[in-house]
Amino acid sequence: MPIRIPSNLPAQNVLTRENIFVMDTQRAATQDIRPMEVGILNLMPNKMETEEQFLRLLSNTPLQINVDLIRIDNQAPKNTPKAHMDAFYRDFEEVASKKYDGLIVTGAPLAHLDYQDVKYWEKMTVVMDWARRHVQSTLFSCWAAHAAIYHYFGKNRVLNAQKLSGVYPIEVQNEHDELMRGFDPVFFAPQSRYGAITIDDYNSIPELSILASSERVGAHIVASNDKRLVFVTGHPEYDPESLSQEYQRDVAAGLNPKVPLNYFPDDDPSLPPMVKWRAHGSLLFTNWLNYYVYQTTPYDLESLSR
Repeated sequence: MPIRIPSNLPAQNVLTRENIFVMDTQRAATQDIRPMEVGILNLMPNKMETEEQFLRLLSNTPLQINVDLIRIDNQAPKNTPKAHMDAFYRDFEEVASKKYDGLIVTGAPLAHLDYQDVKYWEKMTVVMDWARRHVQSTLFSCWAAHAAIYHYFGKNRVLNAQKLSGVYPIEVQNEHDELMRGFDPVFFAPQSRYGAITIDDYNSIPELSILASSERVGAHIVASNDKRLVFVTGHPEYDPESLSQEYQRDVAAGLNPKVPLNYFPDDDPSLPPMVKWRAHGSLLFTNWLNYYVYQTTPYDLESLSR
């Protein structure tokens, strides 16, 4: 699938080396089709790494996608050059009048803050309300998934004392939902979080259905019945080394973390990690783009309404 991304975005070289078809703005202008408009609201401090991860997952459908990288916090992230942000990101105010086929809201390392204590929480609530009017389907990842459940439905997360970290088996709960099409009955997904919303809380919301879960992880994929909202509590976008890097960072910080479960062979962090989630991660995003976005979005995005 051709992803149209800004010319000279560093992720373009990375994806091209992986044999992923990307298209810059000039070439996309010659395509006589109506491309999908997808925004990525990137809340992670390492913007460039997160861009690569999500763009990779958007790369496996025949649809042409125009991607906008969006920011809501004007403070320069410490792990991303200011020049990169200025060159490739658009402030939310610049796109607030635009309508999107799809929107991805990434996670954020804000596990131990109350939502109201997050410096951009007020702006987040504006964006979440805006998405209900301006986006056909929004996918919230990890912290953003819990934040959105809290904002839309008033159900708050519980913070566990120990971080849920590792690669866990997940069971498909609704094989007939299009988002789960092609999934094995049990698949694997990385988890890296302290927060959890109980199964009972999800089940108490009539508008939502749990599509994939497990006893250890809880709900992993939840979607609204109208396909407009998707909540993914894990990290199907993670690179092979992502959990290892988090673990080593926490070790260096003296946090005495547990070794990520089911990730290193024999749970031995001296060994290269086992990668067993990327195929289903790619399938999840392919299904989302096809069945939750492309098959439901109006041709004229201006006609989009709640």
